[in-house]
Amino acid sequence: MDLFTLGLEEKLKRNAPLADRMRPESIDEFIGQGHLIGKGKFLSRSIKADRITSMIFYGPPGTGKTTLAMIISKSTNMIFEKLSAVSSGVKDIREVISRAEENLKLYNRRTILFIDEIHRFNKSQQDALLPYVERGIVILIGATTENPYFEVNKALLSRVMVLRLEPLGREDLRMLIQRALKDEVKGLGRYKVQITQEAIDYLITVADGDGRTLLNSLEIGVLSTPEDEGGIIHLDLEAIKSSIQIKAVKYDKAGDEHYDTVSAFIKSMRGSDPDATLYWLAKMIEAGEDPKFIARRIIISASEDVGNADPNALNIAVSAFNAINIIGMPEGRIPLAQAALYIATAPKSNAVYMAIDRALEDIRKDEVGRVPIHLRDAHYAGAKNLGHGKGYKYPHDYEGAYVKQQYLPHEFKDRRYYIPTDYGFEKEIKKRMASLDKKYEVKGSGHEED
Repeated sequence: MDLFTLGLEEKLKRNAPLADRMRPESIDEFIGQGHLIGKGKFLSRSIKADRITSMIFYGPPGTGKTTLAMIISKSTNMIFEKLSAVSSGVKDIREVISRAEENLKLYNRRTILFIDEIHRFNKSQQDALLPYVERGIVILIGATTENPYFEVNKALLSRVMVLRLEPLGREDLRMLIQRALKDEVKGLGRYKVQITQEAIDYLITVADGDGRTLLNSLEIGVLSTPEDEGGIIHLDLEAIKSSIQIKAVKYDKAGDEHYDTVSAFIKSMRGSDPDATLYWLAKMIEAGEDPKFIARRIIISASEDVGNADPNALNIAVSAFNAINIIGMPEGRIPLAQAALYIATAPKSNAVYMAIDRALEDIRKDEVGRVPIHLRDAHYAGAKNLGHGKGYKYPHDYEGAYVKQQYLPHEFKDRRYYIPTDYGFEKEIKKRMASLDKKYEVKGSGHEED
C-alpha cells in the first residue's frame, strides 16, 4: 500500500460513522450474542481452536454479523476475502476462488470468503460456490437479515451452519453508549458530554436492538448539539428527540418479522389474550401491513379456533373484512380491533377444523366410498328404474324433523368426524346431537377421537 493510499485509508477511517469506528477487533471487545461467543460456546471454542467451518450469520441489522466475520479473520491464519452480494457476480466469485486455490496450493493457507447479504445471490451464483465450499477450498461465511432457510439453496445450506444472532438487549446497548462516550480515540471521549438517563433510555428504545443505529444516533445527537460556555454538551431527552428520527417499526413484509408477527397475532387470539392481540395488531397496522390480509387471518381464526363455540365469530370477522373495503384506513383499524378482540375473548373450539381434516384424511387415504343408493339423485328420467332414492326417508315427515338413516358410505358408516366440545354454544350442539344419535353421547371433554 503506497503512502497516498495509506493516507486515504486513514482519512476514511477518521470520517467513518461512529458505529464503524467503534467496531470491536476481538471477541473480548464484542458485546452481545452470548449464546454464540460466551465462554465455552460454539463460536468462541471454534475461534480458539482455529477450527472454523462454513457458516451463515442470520439476524437483524446492527447485531454484529460483519463484525464477527472480521474478528474471525483476524483470529485465524486464514486469508480473508470479502464480497457483497449486491455488487458481485459469478465472475467475482471465480476470481476469489482462483486466488484461494493458489494460496492453498503454494502457501498451504486457506481462505475465508465473507459474503455480505448472501440472500441476494441468485441460484446460479449460489451454485457457483457449492463445489468449493464442499471441497474446503474456501470457508464460507455469509451474512443475511433474511431467513436463510427461505433464501439460500438447500444444497448450499446443507454444507454450512446457520447461526442466529439476536437483537442486542437493553443492557448491551447501554454498554455500547458508555464505551463510545469514554473512548477518546475511536469514540466520542474527546467531547465533554453529559447525557441524562431519560435520553439514554430513549436512545435504547429508538435503536430497538440495533447497535449501529444506536451509535450513529448518539453521534448525531452529540455533533448537532452546541456546547455551553464551559464546553459541555448537554444531551437531555428533548435534545435527543430533536436530532434523531423517530424509529420505524421493523417489519419486512416478505421476511421473518412479517411471519413471526402474524404468528404471534394468531396465537394471541387463539390463546384468549386480548392485550397481546391488540399489541401485535397495532404493530402490523403501524408497519403498513395490508389490512385485508389482517382481516383474512381473523376470518380464518374465527372458524379454526372459535368455530361453533360461538358461530357469531365468523359473522363478526367477515363484517370487519367488508368494513375495510367500505371505509379503508386509518378508520379501518377500529373494526379490525373489534373483530380481533371478539375472537380473542370468545369461547374456543377447534372441533370444526379437526372435523374437516379427519374427513379429508379418509378421502385421501382410502378408496372413496360410493353414495348409498337411497341418497342418490332420483330427479332425472330413468333414475327410479336404477333404484335411486328408493327407501329415502324425508326428515320433515318425522317428529323433530329427524329420522335415523344411513348417510355415510357403507364402509364408513361408523365413522365420527365432528366431535363437539363442552365450550360455548358447542355444548348445546353436543346435547342436541346426543339426543338424536347415541354415537354423540361422549363422556369427558368432547375431545375424544375414534
